[in-house]
Amino acid sequence: MSTESSNPPEGIPAATIIIYRDCPDGGAPQILITVRSRNMAFAGGMAVFPGGRVDPADFAFGERMAAQLGGSITPDEAAHQIAAIRETLEETGLALGLSGDIDAQKAAKARAMLEEKNELAPVLETFDWSIDLTQITPFARWFPKNENLSRVYDTRFYLANLGTGEVDVSIDNSENTRLFWTSAQGALDAAETGEIKLIFPTRRNLERLALFGSFEEARAQAEAIPVKTINPAIEDSNGQPMLTIMEGAGYPITAELLETVARG
Repeated sequence: MSTESSNPPEGIPAATIIIYRDCPDGGAPQILITVRSRNMAFAGGMAVFPGGRVDPADFAFGERMAAQLGGSITPDEAAHQIAAIRETLEETGLALGLSGDIDAQKAAKARAMLEEKNELAPVLETFDWSIDLTQITPFARWFPKNENLSRVYDTRFYLANLGTGEVDVSIDNSENTRLFWTSAQGALDAAETGEIKLIFPTRRNLERLALFGSFEEARAQAEAIPVKTINPAIEDSNGQPMLTIMEGAGYPITAELLETVARG
């Protein structure tokens, strides 16, 4: 029996990138995890993927880009991908989803300018860079509108790959307290030992990512399964409340006891 609200809230638009890199010792590919400041109103102290809300400037930029691309992407989707690129540069210092003459030094300067301007377009103009959405693969969309949360984000997840490229990262000193690379299974193991804490969407996405032995495998599944909006719902199972998600969206585990769920 579902306990969905009859008037689900509108979600705050947000976007995040799951960033892959080759493991330095040749093991399983690694992904970038950030630990949010405990002072943050949403998911304080939790380990998540880099990302944040879509700003008005991202929507304006998305409209321009969609027009330039002749309708191959909607303005709304372009805005979310632009926001994911902006937030990644802002939070980690990595210039992903961008093309041009880019190196670590220029990325650091671009990040500093982004912190001052709070929008991506003037940064790209200054450094003569352009958006390259071919580097970004849509992976998932989570909208927990039925969970009775104080803040509800409608978040789109994307995949990107650094390969053996520049991997120097640093925290932004405001929203995050730690950045680290680990395999998806390594992050799940760290959560089991209490080293990190995971909210429900992050845990489910890590379980899905742990299925893949490479970025190419993850991207292939993402391209094979159309992105479906995940609306977690509380359902009763044999007298126990469970937080559940739909089947058929690529996730190996689709339910968890509500009492064990961390929910931001």
